[in-house]
Amino acid sequence: MMKINKNIFTTVVLTIFIGVSSFAQDKLWTLEECVNYALENNITVRKGTNVLLSNEQDVIETKGNFLPTVSANASQSLNLGNQEIFQGQFVDRTSHSTNLGININQTIFNGFRNTNLYKQAQLNLELNQMELDRIRDDISLNVVNAYLNVLFNKENLEIAKAQVAFSKEQLEQVNKLVDAGVQAKANTYDAIATLSKDEQNLTIAENNYDLALLSLSQLLQLPYEGFQVAIEEVESPSAALMYNDVKPILEYAYENRPEVKVAEKNIEGSLLSTELAKSGFLPRVSFGYGFGSNVFFSNLTQDEETFFNQLNDQKSHNFQLSVAVPIFSGYDNKTNVAKTKIQQENSLLDLEQTKLNLESNIQRAFTDAKAAFKTYEASKKSLEAQEMSFQNAQERYNLGALNAFDLEQTRIQLVNAQSNLTNSKYDFVFKTKVLDFYLGKSLVD
Repeated sequence: MMKINKNIFTTVVLTIFIGVSSFAQDKLWTLEECVNYALENNITVRKGTNVLLSNEQDVIETKGNFLPTVSANASQSLNLGNQEIFQGQFVDRTSHSTNLGININQTIFNGFRNTNLYKQAQLNLELNQMELDRIRDDISLNVVNAYLNVLFNKENLEIAKAQVAFSKEQLEQVNKLVDAGVQAKANTYDAIATLSKDEQNLTIAENNYDLALLSLSQLLQLPYEGFQVAIEEVESPSAALMYNDVKPILEYAYENRPEVKVAEKNIEGSLLSTELAKSGFLPRVSFGYGFGSNVFFSNLTQDEETFFNQLNDQKSHNFQLSVAVPIFSGYDNKTNVAKTKIQQENSLLDLEQTKLNLESNIQRAFTDAKAAFKTYEASKKSLEAQEMSFQNAQERYNLGALNAFDLEQTRIQLVNAQSNLTNSKYDFVFKTKVLDFYLGKSLVD
């Protein structure tokens, strides 16, 4: 009976495993799923999230600087041996001593250091959140680029397959014409050579498609085996997709891009660092309170009070107010302030450089998008002309007015025109996505 149960259990497990494996292989990843998966599972993003968790603890820690510190202490000592009770008189003495106490310390003023440390912790949390947003944006753009590259190579693969199918049909037609005595036997060899070349191009296209899938799967940190994407329809570009002016893109980017906000927060951070350095010139005031008691027993006395009576009778309170005024620190405070002011200047320069880099990237992306659209329009017209030219050449070839070599040259021009159109389409779509990226628009729509 147990053996039957084990067999049933094994069968069920294998069935589930096969079903899960089949699902994993059959799943087609959409662009949105790829982007979302990357944002949730990318190691850099996960590490960035852990940095934020650490920053949150820093904020809690700096809040604690405003609270008093409380500590308790207890000690027990035992003394054995001869001790001098009076001058020249030694006795064998055994004594026990117990000390109990509690201490409270509160910083009253430390040059606003605690306040600025708290502000700095909050600023670091905001800054790293913005940095994480920048990383997520970059990852999204990289995934979109890799996904579009898969679609691009898929279209090229379909073109290559169509050319092989056409070459096979052409070979069959040539064989019929040769058998009928309409064309020379040499045309058959030319058709076979053309088919071999198209099959070679198909192999290259398949390899490029596989490599594009591999790159995307590695970017997503997913197993390549069985990885497939949904072939989403990429609409043909139109003039309506173009941005007429780069200024709105620049204005939005200056106000909203994470790298600009990070640079601005770094300026705030440098100002706080200066304030922290200046606190070294200011006095520090703290207050302390202590409460304690002790108990003492010795073998030389017989009438000592009990433990708790001694503890109650020997209670004591201690109050302490301390003021530390810095007079000379060996130039430490002075140089610290000077260095933070230099850092302020560097932070301002970093912001300026960030905006210059952003403007340069956006201007380049805008110019590239315009050029890509013009290239696409030209490629579309070229393809239309090549299709008409090839159709005419094929008709002339069937009538015997054109040789196989000239027909092949016309076909090659048609294939190149198809490839150029595909390339220019995806090039323009991606460069439009880059502009959407700088405008904060969704990259998966």
